[in-house]
Amino acid sequence: MHETEAIAANRANWDDRAEVHARSEMYNVDGFLADRAEISAVVQKDLSVLAPHLPDSGVRGRSLLHLQCHIGTDTVSWARLGAVDVHGLDLSPKSLHHAARIAKADGREINWVEGDARFASMLIDRRFDIIVTSAGTIVWLPELATWAQSIHDLLEPGGVFMIRDDHPILGAMEFEPWVITDDYLGGGGTRTYDDSGTYTDNSAGRIAHVTNHEWRHDLGEVVSSLLCAGLRIEAFSELPFMDWPAFPDLVPCSQGWTLSPEAPRIPLNFAIVARRPGRPRG
Repeated sequence: MHETEAIAANRANWDDRAEVHARSEMYNVDGFLADRAEISAVVQKDLSVLAPHLPDSGVRGRSLLHLQCHIGTDTVSWARLGAVDVHGLDLSPKSLHHAARIAKADGREINWVEGDARFASMLIDRRFDIIVTSAGTIVWLPELATWAQSIHDLLEPGGVFMIRDDHPILGAMEFEPWVITDDYLGGGGTRTYDDSGTYTDNSAGRIAHVTNHEWRHDLGEVVSSLLCAGLRIEAFSELPFMDWPAFPDLVPCSQGWTLSPEAPRIPLNFAIVARRPGRPRG
């Protein structure tokens, strides 16, 4: 299948997911809007990675771009933390419809941009102090070179980028440890599968556009793409927790889901913080 067709199929799939997720117990949009002090669990974990690389004021007063923002609860959370000139970009127009609705209900003026994260710098004509992406994003991108270059070009000199995502070793095990059944290294082409459900509760059979296309990206590819784009890596970590119960061996923990103490110790997430060289403003 041609890359353009694969991206279009993914867009249709995520349009369906947006309708399911916006009404799901997992996202709990009504509860999120009812408590203006709530910060999503995803952003809490992201902030713990990002905070050591920010001034004492954190994201407050800093412009922020959230790539692959989905229905916007995480984007709104960044605004609640004090980020300004907040932008959210996503491939799915229905995701952005819900994001705009949620932001309006929260009294937030957030700029929503529809498009492929690889080409964000062609869609947004400004630069940011902070760019973030996390929790199941880059597997939907066919390649990372243009993605990384867009991030570099959209950052202010001295600006910082953070990614936290599922560790690619889990993809190599198809999220069913403990046997390697798929590629770990990138460059192996498209992985295509059908799934009529999604990762939220009671979703089986609710997705009409069932075909998914994913691309494996090993950690070497992620790091190299950022370095080749001209960014400086400030931190890299492999983490023993993740945001969702991807397989039955996981147990709840304060940071989401982790393996039991008896299980082999493998990474479930990874996180990278990178900076565009130059003197930061302000």
